[in-house]
Amino acid sequence: MSALIQLDRVSVKFRIYHNPNPSLKDAAVNWLTGNKKLNDYRDFFALHEITVKIDPGDRVGFIGLNGAGKSTLLKTISGIYKPHQGKISVVGRITPLMELGAGFDPEQSGRKNIFLNGALLGFSPSEMLKKEKEIAEFSELNDFLDLPVKYYSSGMYGRLAFSIAAMTEPEILMIDEVFATGDGHFVEKSTQRIQQMVEKSSILIVVSHDINQIRRLCNRVIHLDQGNVIGDGEPESIIEQYKQKITSIK
Repeated sequence: MSALIQLDRVSVKFRIYHNPNPSLKDAAVNWLTGNKKLNDYRDFFALHEITVKIDPGDRVGFIGLNGAGKSTLLKTISGIYKPHQGKISVVGRITPLMELGAGFDPEQSGRKNIFLNGALLGFSPSEMLKKEKEIAEFSELNDFLDLPVKYYSSGMYGRLAFSIAAMTEPEILMIDEVFATGDGHFVEKSTQRIQQMVEKSSILIVVSHDINQIRRLCNRVIHLDQGNVIGDGEPESIIEQYKQKITSIK
């Protein structure tokens, strides 16, 4: 199985409005006074000229403080965000374990959402039909699959979403703080399934604040800070750099 990720000077920019929803009164005052600053905005670079190559066999952990750009980077690689500048090349099918169930239609049944979510992951209806039974059994929701997911508990919702994603054969596996969902029994089962997916994947990318998980899963760590790569290399040395960063802030 061959896979590759190449980012060349990739930047992602968001626009922050100072007053995104001005009231009618604000608008009137703005018009009368000629003040144009009520709708002013500033550009915020969540990622700034990121250049990274991830090869087959790499198990990469992204670490950094909140707001460093870790989740933004994963969403950019997976195509959710488009880069403001730079180029991304991805070879291989991505299986994202992040924001599970984000593509669910709450008005549709769990069964229909299996096919809807499968389509978002790049699978055809015929491919999902072959996986439907396995998803139903793994999620333990056989008796509830024809119920609209808006009636699901949060645990049921998470179990179905995880089970759909976990039935893929990943070439590129991306995990963003998703290591367990549901009750104790399902947590143990989903953790075992994630480990199987990790072993089968050509490339693994993990975002986590749990340093022990990063140590256990990764052979390479990249340290992000305010949208910039400030460290890339062997796990222990980059983790030590990250710890020093935390200490300096305190």
